[in-house]
Amino acid sequence: MKVVYRPGGMRQALQMELWFTENLEIAADMRLQLRVERTLHSETSEYQKIDVLQTASCGRMLVLDDVIMTTEFDEFAYHEMIAHVPAFAHAGPRTALVIGGGDGGTVRELCKHANLEEIHLCEIDRRVVEVSKEHLPSIAASFDDPRVKCFYEDGAAWAKDHPESYDLILVDSSDPVGPAAVLFGEPFYEDCYASLRDGGILATQAENLFMHREIIERLLQYGEKFFQRRFYYNTRVPTYPGGMIGFTFFAKGQNAPDPFINLEKRYQESELKAQDFRFWNPATHKAAFALPAFASELEKYLA
Repeated sequence: MKVVYRPGGMRQALQMELWFTENLEIAADMRLQLRVERTLHSETSEYQKIDVLQTASCGRMLVLDDVIMTTEFDEFAYHEMIAHVPAFAHAGPRTALVIGGGDGGTVRELCKHANLEEIHLCEIDRRVVEVSKEHLPSIAASFDDPRVKCFYEDGAAWAKDHPESYDLILVDSSDPVGPAAVLFGEPFYEDCYASLRDGGILATQAENLFMHREIIERLLQYGEKFFQRRFYYNTRVPTYPGGMIGFTFFAKGQNAPDPFINLEKRYQESELKAQDFRFWNPATHKAAFALPAFASELEKYLA
């Protein structure tokens, strides 16, 4: 864990504070810092370093290989948008696959949809799930739902081995380094296309428009090659680099779902109410797809 010690203020020169520092990978002169009260858990699993920290202002925080994965303060802005945007866009999803997402937040949000009969989590590192259950219970709140089954395997291989099995595939991955690198390659997107049923939707964590334009453009090129309908949308997460994170929305088939058609009708017909959400609603759903002017060239990949 990368930490910085510094005085707590001019009047408390002898009081030292503990700060977690994430160095943003795209710029050596950019950092994100959070004040830490204590370490709740720290280990090195077979795949990565896992830390859970109690922060001063953002609650508990999950860190993998010194990169912030989620905090109790703002996790809902990410998990609600990766889950509910595709779930409401689909006419009637029955099966969903979450690749990655070992903290359980995406699974928790999917479990709110009563029409989903099976929710599979494929997470390569069992310890992320176990640590999250112990230390992040508000996020890992739905692993006991009888519809949820966890598989501790390689997500890319799982998609390849399960053709035409899912209505929704949500890739809740870390950045394209280490165990997650394979989830940003063209073969993975081709395998996800094959793993979806006709009319299925693939939503993937797709980085930050300010910082990762080349990565995003590459992912959209994969979408253009395999999927019949393609969009990019984003949400705001203060503890992620740049304060925002994006997602691809790729849909399969001649009648591939549109994320806007029948949105309000499906929401009204669902059992979900406004109090079931902290970030998602039909307005944030639609607004998330608006690209800023500086990224307008990406529209050539969208349809």
